[in-house]
Amino acid sequence: MSTSDPKRELLRHTVATLAYRGGKAVRNAPAGFAEFCARESGRTPGRILAHIDDVLDWALSIAEGKQRWKDSAPLPWDREVERFFAALKSLDDYLASEEPLHVPVEKLFQGPIADALSHVGQIAMLRRIAGGPIRGENYYVADVATGRVGPEQAAPKKEFD
Repeated sequence: MSTSDPKRELLRHTVATLAYRGGKAVRNAPAGFAEFCARESGRTPGRILAHIDDVLDWALSIAEGKQRWKDSAPLPWDREVERFFAALKSLDDYLASEEPLHVPVEKLFQGPIADALSHVGQIAMLRRIAGGPIRGENYYVADVATGRVGPEQAAPKKEFD
């Protein structure tokens, strides 16, 4: 499904990019990674992922014109990963619909979407620190497709050693 609004389509592509990059960061995480703590006062990857999921739920509520925030306790890693992809799908479904956006696209991008992208980078960095790094990749050539927001993502085209 596609909308006629190019800004909305760009935001949908950004959500698909978040699914691609986030999927790579959370996929095949080492055992115990959700509780890994790089520093005593730092957030664990499980808490960061729960926050990302809360941010995505918040983004949808903003788009719907019913802004609401909820701080969720982290679920077990696999369930939190499922929640991540479910939240992406709900947001993308709304963006793909004819339902009105109740805020400018730019506000959704600069707030919750940019925040979620930043936190995905934190998870990727923590993977490396925890001894379970993900491979670097040329994301410019990655097969990111608008609407592909689930756990099944295209294989990387050019990873780095």
